[in-house]
Amino acid sequence: MTASLTPATTQRPCRLNDVKGWFPSLDQVLFHYFLSRQERLDARGDLMELGVFMGKSAIFTAGFLREGERFTVCDLFDGPAPDERNAAEARKSYPTLTRLAFEQNYLAFHDTLPDVIQGPTSVVPAHVEPDSCRFVHVDASHLYEHVAGDIDTARMALVPDGLVVLDDYRSEHTPGVAAATWEAVFNRGLRPVCLSTQKLYGTWGDPEPLQEALLADEEWRRGTHLSRQEIAGRRVLRFSGRPEVPAAPVSRFADEAPSGRGGPALAAPNGTPRRPSRAHRLAADLLPPALTRAIRRHRR
Repeated sequence: MTASLTPATTQRPCRLNDVKGWFPSLDQVLFHYFLSRQERLDARGDLMELGVFMGKSAIFTAGFLREGERFTVCDLFDGPAPDERNAAEARKSYPTLTRLAFEQNYLAFHDTLPDVIQGPTSVVPAHVEPDSCRFVHVDASHLYEHVAGDIDTARMALVPDGLVVLDDYRSEHTPGVAAATWEAVFNRGLRPVCLSTQKLYGTWGDPEPLQEALLADEEWRRGTHLSRQEIAGRRVLRFSGRPEVPAAPVSRFADEAPSGRGGPALAAPNGTPRRPSRAHRLAADLLPPALTRAIRRHRR
């Protein structure tokens, strides 16, 4: 879906961290690791995010979309909720969320919008084919019955070795997410790969190859703390810390950022720059020469 920027209704994001949302550096590093690994192994499949808020994690994830792949996002935005409890949750937690705000943020970093489903996540199976996704991020409602349904949707959509990421699995204000998450682990075959402070990364395939890869690669773990846990006889890795994010998408408004806020472009797994999109090229053309040279040195 192609769209153009409309007159701004929110502050234009000059960098990813200008986009409102909850996407800590630790999870950015883990997303980068898993999505880069899928790319290195040529794992094919689409990407999906259930619950996008203002678009922070969706913008990051879209940097790993390859030709021929589809990125589907779903959110109520400012539309009607399917039931009163969900409506009350939306009024309390997301009173300022609009689809326009999401789209403006997203288009600051990417040329085209993802496939946007505006509505409850229960409608997603009608739009997404089974066994079509390699990576699904679930960050929508915090109500148990909705989260349980979202986990079922993720399982339906994922290829056998695909990865699901469940947000807020342990936050004190989201017991419904915790209940649905651990129910899936103990009763519905979900196998945790690793845990961060905020998210559970899991698969319905074999988690051990992913865990062995995480343990073998010390470079990506700089700035993190690792502990090994065991849950019901199965190994689970737990990561904490605030590592430096290796790369981030470039905003077309990067030239408007105060000094020191630009950040490097999103790089391919082998360390070479990704082929820049039109938005990235536009941002690069507008950058001061000194900053452009600094970014090029970083990419080398």
